[in-house]
Amino acid sequence: MTTNTKIPTGLGARHDRTVQEYQHDTYKLRGKLNEPTICTECNALFHKGRWMWGTKPADAAEIICPACMRIRDKYPKGFVTLKGSFKDTQHEQVIALVKNTEKTESKEHALSRIMSMETKPEGFVISTTDSHLPRRIGEALKHAYHGELELHYDQDEDFVRVTWTR
Repeated sequence: MTTNTKIPTGLGARHDRTVQEYQHDTYKLRGKLNEPTICTECNALFHKGRWMWGTKPADAAEIICPACMRIRDKYPKGFVTLKGSFKDTQHEQVIALVKNTEKTESKEHALSRIMSMETKPEGFVISTTDSHLPRRIGEALKHAYHGELELHYDQDEDFVRVTWTR
């Protein structure tokens, strides 16, 4: 007794795999840092493969962290624009919410910081050192005060623009 086994056509090695494109980030450090390493400007500590807040060890190497380099160069990774009259009438509460959101995010991610907050013709603009913080600020504003939230991620860059209107 013989068994005929047929291999269905089309099966075999796949040739349609997707390849992750290289994303260039000027502020990403090349190579691995010695552990522990401390930022000379903000005292953030690089330990266990990530930046965090902690006490400075005596034998720590010193560099400037990527967030401080972005702040020094005025090169943000994200913007939050607040539009509408609500931001003017409830200015103190809105700013307090933004700062509390940054504080909460910064506890877990030391490189997530607000660079600047300023009034411009398009609205009240907040620039950040991280691409995740603007989304979190926008979501916190929408959750607390409702309004409309727009997120725009640039395709070629790791950059986000968030617009909240009320």
